[in-house]
Amino acid sequence: QVQLVESGGGLVQAGGSLRLSCVASGSIFSLNFMGWYRQAPGKQRELVATIFSGGSTNYADSVKGRFTISGDNAKNTVYLQMNSLKPEDTAVYYCNLFDGRKMYWGQGTQVTVSS
Repeated sequence: QVQLVESGGGLVQAGGSLRLSCVASGSIFSLNFMGWYRQAPGKQRELVATIFSGGSTNYADSVKGRFTISGDNAKNTVYLQMNSLKPEDTAVYYCNLFDGRKMYWGQGTQVTVSS
């Protein structure tokens, strides 16, 4: 079983920055990708960013140019640097990991951006 633990969420003013971290532990079969999703109240969970084991990344259009995903394969850790935050970025942010067999999810960390 794989466990994902997120940290770094909090309250920030619009225009500010936060850095989320997610550490994976347990029996990871073969790390394919890690990433971040978010879910705002009353909305569906949506993709924010993904980083693949080879280093390639993809982002939601709404965060391109503001958010940067990075990872450390040796530490099974993924980061999300969030700059120029907007009130519409307010959501619970979830880390995920796909190991070639199964998708795993963290418990989520709240990000609140005040206007």
